[in-house]
Formats: sequence, structure tokens, C-alpha cells
Amino acid sequence: MNDETFLAHVADGLAALPAVHAVTLGGSRAQETHGPGSDWDFAVYYRGGFAPAELRALGWEGEVSEIGAWGGGVFNGGAWLTIDGRQVDVHYRDLDAVERHLAEAREGRFHWEPLMFHLAGVPSYLPVAELAVNRVLRGDLPRPDYPEALRETAPAMWRGRAELTLRYTRGAFVPRGQATEVAGALATAAMETAHAVLAARGEWVTNEKRLLWRAGLREVDAIIAGLRADADVLTKAVDDAETLFRAADSATG
Repeated sequence: MNDETFLAHVADGLAALPAVHAVTLGGSRAQETHGPGSDWDFAVYYRGGFAPAELRALGWEGEVSEIGAWGGGVFNGGAWLTIDGRQVDVHYRDLDAVERHLAEAREGRFHWEPLMFHLAGVPSYLPVAELAVNRVLRGDLPRPDYPEALRETAPAMWRGRAELTLRYTRGAFVPRGQATEVAGALATAAMETAHAVLAARGEWVTNEKRLLWRAGLREVDAIIAGLRADADVLTKAVDDAETLFRAADSATG
């Protein structure tokens, strides 16, 4: 199958599942930033009694989770599949929950959740970002703009998390010369700051893969590369990171 035939094949299979109202293509392929080896990210938007067993019954090779198996929050489950030799991710999206997140985001309200593979965790407006940037393949979904109210509230939350991360690092890890812990904290604070920068610009974020580039924070690589188990070196690294973060944050003005 060529890519368009493959896309139609998967979209038709997912759209035919009971309770599914819409199917989208996300990730790098939706934004046309993918490479030859990039996987394919789909989402099924359902209302009511979606049954993962129906997805398993399609016969595609891979792992299909139950609803709630990926934490039960923003990411409430999905599947890792191989279809026609291609790596495919499928995310479950409960339309009732998505619509609630959209209504909250328009009022500037959201919450934070931990999520594996995301250093800074994710905001509850992530499904709203997906609506804004993903490609709708089947069905109809809203295409929201970035809410002005969210541009007011989200940067402060992310900025505050970054500040607390660095403050704790100074007290708990730096004096002991714990370079590994400092490296992890700097990476986390960089991602948190990047979220703040992008939120202030009114730019949607769906994952962390290119977040530091987009926020102008790639220089943190050099700071982390220079770490060693010496309190003075670690102190300077945190100072340099704070300076970098402050400059990126102030540039959004």
C-alpha cells in the first residue's frame, strides 16, 4: 500500500468501530515534519461505550489496552500496532472529556498530569491542542484557536513549576555534588519553561519532541554537557540555566 491507501485503510477500519464519531491523524505526519521512519499516530474520538475488544477484533498485530490503562487521565488508553509493516499508535479520546477540556481551556482553566515519556508532564489542554493541529480523517471535530484566557494562565503555571524545580535542585542536589539529579532537574525545568514560552505565544504543544527548539532553549544542552560532581560547577550550571530560561521567557514579552 502507498501512504494514502494505507491512511484510508486504517481510517476506515477505526471509523467503523462502534461508538467512534471521528478519526484523526496526529504527530509529525499531520504536521508534515515526519521522516521516512516516523510512526503513524491516530486517535479515535468516541462517545459512550467504546470497546477496545472491537479494535482487537480488526486483527492488527500489536498491543491494545483497556480504557484507563494509560493512567485514566488525559491519556486514557490506546494501542501500539503494526499494520502493513508500519508502526501505528492509536489513542483513545472520549468526546465528553475532550469537550470538557475545551470548555475549561476557553476559560483559562486546566490541570497538570504526570505522563510517562514526558519530562514535564502534560496539561489537560493537550487534547484541545490535538483538535487544533491534527488532521481529521473521518467525522467532524471542532478546530479551536488558542484561547486568550489560557495565554494568561498557562505561562504562570509552567513558569512557577520551573522556578520550584530549580529552587529544590539548589537546596537538595547541588550542595551534595549530585550531577545526575541536577541534570534531570535542568532538563525538566527546561521543558517547563518551554511550555511557558509557547503558551505565552499562543502556540499549541502536543508533545515534547521539538519543544526546546521551538522555545529557543536548545542551549541547555551545553549547560548539561558541562556538569560534573562538583558543587561549584553545579551552582554555575543552575545559574546559567536560570539566565537562559529568563531570557527565553522575557522574549515572549
